[in-house]
Amino acid sequence: MPSFDIVSEVDEVELRNAVDNARRELDTRFDFRGVEKTIELKDLTVALTTESDFQVRQMEDVFRNACAKRGVSAAGAEVDDEPEHSGKLFTLRLTFRQGIDQPMAKKIIKLLKDSKMKVQASIQGDKVRVTGKKRDDLQQAIALVKKSELELPLQYDNFRD
Repeated sequence: MPSFDIVSEVDEVELRNAVDNARRELDTRFDFRGVEKTIELKDLTVALTTESDFQVRQMEDVFRNACAKRGVSAAGAEVDDEPEHSGKLFTLRLTFRQGIDQPMAKKIIKLLKDSKMKVQASIQGDKVRVTGKKRDDLQQAIALVKKSELELPLQYDNFRD
């Protein structure tokens, strides 16, 4: 029986490359000359630190552009509402999530069931497995999930015929 998995994974190597590219770009920017700034990656959490709130937001834009160039979706990252202020530095944290959490998996399954497609979906840990009798049904399911506005970047793996 044909099946595929819906997963949400972040390529850690590309994330590290995006951090390095953003760091390199900030080193060459005129408005960041002589400013104390750091971009650190630790356990899928990127910490942007600089001297003002405005500059932290600019760093966030530069980092998101670097992510887009490297093919890493920053849409699923949890961003602090306000930068953390300690001493003279402001720190903004972006935490990238791995896997699909339970409520999101249930939302995906409900979306597939409400569409009346001839596919079955089940939660397999941190991914959703979709099975169907025909390959075309699975391709329609992928198109439906891609078209829906879910706030999590999704990938489609393990397509078996």
